[in-house]
Amino acid sequence: MDDHLLSRKISRVAWSVNSVMSVLNNPDFEKRNQDLEACDFMLGNPHEMPLSGFVEALQKSVVPHNKDWYAYKMNEPDARQTVADSLQSWRELPYRAEDIFLTTGAFSALNVALNAILDPEDEVIYISPPWFFYEAMILAANAIPVRVKMAANFDLDLGAIDAAITPRTRAIIVNSPNNPTGKIYPAQTLRSLGLLLEAAQKITGRPIFLLSDESYSKIVFDNRRFISPTVFHPYSFLIYTYGKTLLTPGQRLGFIALPPELPDPQPVRDSLFLSQMVSGYAFPNALLQHALPDLDKLSISIRHLEEKRDHMVRALRDIGYQVHHPEGTFYLLPKSPWIDDMAFVRLLLEYKIYCLPGSVCELPGYFRISLTANDAMIDRSLSGFAKAFERARKHQPLRTREVVHS
Repeated sequence: MDDHLLSRKISRVAWSVNSVMSVLNNPDFEKRNQDLEACDFMLGNPHEMPLSGFVEALQKSVVPHNKDWYAYKMNEPDARQTVADSLQSWRELPYRAEDIFLTTGAFSALNVALNAILDPEDEVIYISPPWFFYEAMILAANAIPVRVKMAANFDLDLGAIDAAITPRTRAIIVNSPNNPTGKIYPAQTLRSLGLLLEAAQKITGRPIFLLSDESYSKIVFDNRRFISPTVFHPYSFLIYTYGKTLLTPGQRLGFIALPPELPDPQPVRDSLFLSQMVSGYAFPNALLQHALPDLDKLSISIRHLEEKRDHMVRALRDIGYQVHHPEGTFYLLPKSPWIDDMAFVRLLLEYKIYCLPGSVCELPGYFRISLTANDAMIDRSLSGFAKAFERARKHQPLRTREVVHS
């Protein structure tokens, strides 16, 4: 496409997502949608029928109770109260209904939050490897993305974050449990981050907002306890989506929650609401808001996800792959037998196995496996993973040799 047809902002956004979109739109990878024998590990999509309770909640709420049942909906009081009550019970903090902003998933919540707080040329720190749209969303808000690499153990590198803060720093995005690493950031790390941001604010002279992407905060394994980064910094936005626990990412439902201790919350509330309005009317549809009291109680089986994690980690390690034991999320992150992770992912295609190259989430040399694949897919894939690993061990592709010797 001729660049002159696009705004410079959208051209920058397009460049930032080119690596992931080139995979998602590649005809070789799209074949998984038509092949009944495909082992599809690419994305966090469902591969089984939805929870029966989800369908029942929609059926129950689809019947109108009054003439306004399907009128324009914003942040509806009953839905807000449901979220506030749920957070109070789960996090043991006094969340208020007026501090809940209903959104069309976490994607929308991040967009609303960024546009509510950013001016042109403000800087936003994000942690790499990231969810692959953070940089694009920061650019779309006319701000400057600042990439900070994670520590070697997948934890936050507090020294690198401190070094990245400038007078223009306005926000930091923290994703725990992290996609793609599965790391849950420990309380001590988050407490230190909060102190770091507090000290930095005294130098910058304005709040540095913490956008806490908690999309997977209920997808945690081994009886671990999730600690929200928002506990340690009052200038925070808690970002959440129901698309993970319900495994219904196509039904866009999420929220932003302001922490109870946020100083002077009313201007922030006003800004978020206006941002919802001008960000394409970023409110969930009427049916989902009516159904929220029932949907909030539901979840896919975390135990079953944990069993799939254990089964795949054990099987892949037995084959010879290097793969860690994620603490949460949907994902495994094995090391690619080839330096060129895209070449190895293409080799897996020969065995009808579809994975995401690590390079699309700034982690070259790895590939990502989604545990939302069903049990039959997982079992069917293991012989293919073994054959691909043996071929990779014996034969290095030309592009990999070139990388090694460059």
